[in-house]
Amino acid sequence: MKNLSKQELYEVKSELEAKYNRYKSLGLKLDMSRGNPCKEQLDISEPMLSVLKTGEDCIDAFGFDCRNYGILDGIPEAKALFSELMNTASTDEIIIGGNSSLNMMYDNIVRAMIFGVYGGEQPWSKCDKIKFICPVPGYDRHFKICESLGIEMISVPLLPDGPDMDMVEKLVSEDESIKGMWCVPKYSNPSGVTYSNETVLRFAKLKPKAKDFRVFWDNAYSLHDISDRRDILLNVLEEAKKYGNGDMIYKFMSTSKVSFPGAGVAAMAASKNNINFIKKIMGVQTIGSDKLNQLRHVRYFKDAEGVREQMHRHAEIIKPRFAVLIYILEKEIPDVATWSNPNGGYFVSLTVPDGCAKRVVSLMKEAGVTMTPAGSTFPYGVDPKDNNIRIAPTNPPLAELQTAAEILCVCVRLAAVEKYLSEKE
Repeated sequence: MKNLSKQELYEVKSELEAKYNRYKSLGLKLDMSRGNPCKEQLDISEPMLSVLKTGEDCIDAFGFDCRNYGILDGIPEAKALFSELMNTASTDEIIIGGNSSLNMMYDNIVRAMIFGVYGGEQPWSKCDKIKFICPVPGYDRHFKICESLGIEMISVPLLPDGPDMDMVEKLVSEDESIKGMWCVPKYSNPSGVTYSNETVLRFAKLKPKAKDFRVFWDNAYSLHDISDRRDILLNVLEEAKKYGNGDMIYKFMSTSKVSFPGAGVAAMAASKNNINFIKKIMGVQTIGSDKLNQLRHVRYFKDAEGVREQMHRHAEIIKPRFAVLIYILEKEIPDVATWSNPNGGYFVSLTVPDGCAKRVVSLMKEAGVTMTPAGSTFPYGVDPKDNNIRIAPTNPPLAELQTAAEILCVCVRLAAVEKYLSEKE
């Protein structure tokens, strides 16, 4: 389309505007802004709500009454379950949190700001400057944590096999003010990239200048395969231990998109040194997270295989949504855009012509479809090329998703035509 003459572009623009206006006239109210599970996914976890019916049901396998105070770092059965799910050697390296792994990540950063980290010389807040490395495109909520706490963010490109490790290794080895790095290592948000074995090993061997440097390994989508070609991720914590870097890794996951997003269970895995350091501070903050919810999950899933069976049911529900979205993109805009086609996770990353992402999202909003704001996948909400859009296809009903995808393609083509015309003026 870019090579069309000016007159031909005007003709295409006229056709697209007519089609776009027809969609606008429908008065749609569709939402593709966040990776929320759909109702069918929520329904499959409904039996979990009735697994604890009496007081006797609330007693764990070790005789503890989960209705009461106590057990700061999680009931043993929940720790055993997450130890298996997170491929962690020992339950002593696990802390069970509330429903949100994002909350656990935030707490760890604030804790580091106030108290420092194990092996560190001072709280991060005492440093002249604090920086985090952020693979881009990436997860907007990670970036918001840094922005809210005044942590400077350094963007590093996310390549097909993970972050640009040449840049990462150089940055952390030279700059002591770099205290952390965000990672979504499997089915990255939004691109769906899974870090290669080589990339994980390079993380394990990092030699940061800052002794208190931490990798925040947010494995939010570790269980979320949607294809038979599921990706395999190397265990970074166990690999890091081999190179004396066990204290450098914080791993996180949750059942937020396994059971109920607002009532799942989150967990953190780290070295025993880190866990013991954190628990001493946690003991002042809380007496413990919701043990009934932990027990509910254990009784419902029973073991890691039960979780995997649940995730197979999830995949059967959302796989058609990804298939419809990819089919429409391939049919309508292969000449003006590119996109990811991940084996799992919750998103598709769409790359439109430079300078067009904000325009596309604006056109979508006018047509009644809410998207994640353009720029959200970059620190400070600024996409230097203004070309990345995160698509969340899981929540809308299939028919609505198809309509939204068709509108998206019209908006992408219209924004591209406007750009090409402006270049010929």
